[in-house]
Amino acid sequence: MGSKALQKYLTENLNDLKSKGLYNEINILQGANGPIIKIDGKELINLSSNNYLGLATNERLINACIEATKKYGAGAGAVRTINGTLDIHRELEEKIAEFKHTEAAIAFQSGFNCNAGAISAVMSKKDAILSDALNHASIIDGCRLSGAKIIRYEHNDMEDLRKQAKAAKESGLYEKIMVISDGVFSMDGDVVDLPGMVKVAEEFDLITYIDDAHGSGVMGNGAGTVKHFGLSDKIDFQIGTLSKAIGVVGGYVAGSKDLIDWLKVRARPFLFSTSLTPGAAAAAMESFNIMSESTELVDKVWENGKYLKAELKKLGFNIGHSETPITPCIIGDEKLTQEFSKRLYEEGVYAKSIVFPTVPLGTGRVRNMPTAAHTKEMLDDAIAIYTKVGKELGVIK
Repeated sequence: MGSKALQKYLTENLNDLKSKGLYNEINILQGANGPIIKIDGKELINLSSNNYLGLATNERLINACIEATKKYGAGAGAVRTINGTLDIHRELEEKIAEFKHTEAAIAFQSGFNCNAGAISAVMSKKDAILSDALNHASIIDGCRLSGAKIIRYEHNDMEDLRKQAKAAKESGLYEKIMVISDGVFSMDGDVVDLPGMVKVAEEFDLITYIDDAHGSGVMGNGAGTVKHFGLSDKIDFQIGTLSKAIGVVGGYVAGSKDLIDWLKVRARPFLFSTSLTPGAAAAAMESFNIMSESTELVDKVWENGKYLKAELKKLGFNIGHSETPITPCIIGDEKLTQEFSKRLYEEGVYAKSIVFPTVPLGTGRVRNMPTAAHTKEMLDDAIAIYTKVGKELGVIK
């Protein structure tokens, strides 16, 4: 039967989560993750994917994936440092560096792996990391793995960052100090004050690290938040993902040649995980080609995001302080948030509820991710359903 202690722990804690409305049911899609999805035979307007540019189902990416798979095989067959580095991996990294305006880039199997590998490759228990209070879980885990002293600063508050940086520097306790932040915060859709951060970093000689998972392919005509602010030469680490706007899977770090050379010999997920599949590398490369040819998809996701935000705000929904296409509808109470999402589902909109521990208690929300693949008609249908459900549950008048 296995361990009784484990079974007791699991039963008690699963029941506890369910009673508090914090248990997340996983839905299974029947088919592709496009603007309309099918779950249990029901068609729904999909407002929950990170497929910002609609590229996950793009014909060019699919064909690139198929051709590379035929040529190189289904898998790379080894870790990068033994013989799992194929020429297609090198081409992808060159393409990323060119797109991000950096000397070099290194591809990982996921964005999470980037943060797990890159931070601990450079920072140690002799160092300190200044981390934004709302940083993504993978950043927090990456910081912990490094063993460095983690000093949280108030969300996007550059005065507090300066205060904490000054205290850390003047303490004389640390060899190096890093400041680390998301570029776009995925739960609220707001953007890092990068000029403010760079000013503090220059004053106190801080290593700068931006995780641009939700900015890559969206900000700066697709090249990201750092490019949006014109600060490519001021940021030491630019982290991106290949699994959101790029539409495939994987992650990358872009930076100086020396930094990338160091990560290739010290980043543990790079050293101890089999390489990206050839198909994923080829498809991601095709994504960068599409973004380099035209800003059409990036323009469209912004247009759809602005439209959805304006309409929901007009109806009286609290959409927070989003500055990007990410559109949270902040409900507050966890159980009401879950109920709201459930009713949207029943009416034909798939918009997942996000509750603690992903967001602080009492700030439950339904997060909407309009993409370049949504038509105005789809968004209008979703807005009509939001109106009906919002009034029914007393979220709007």
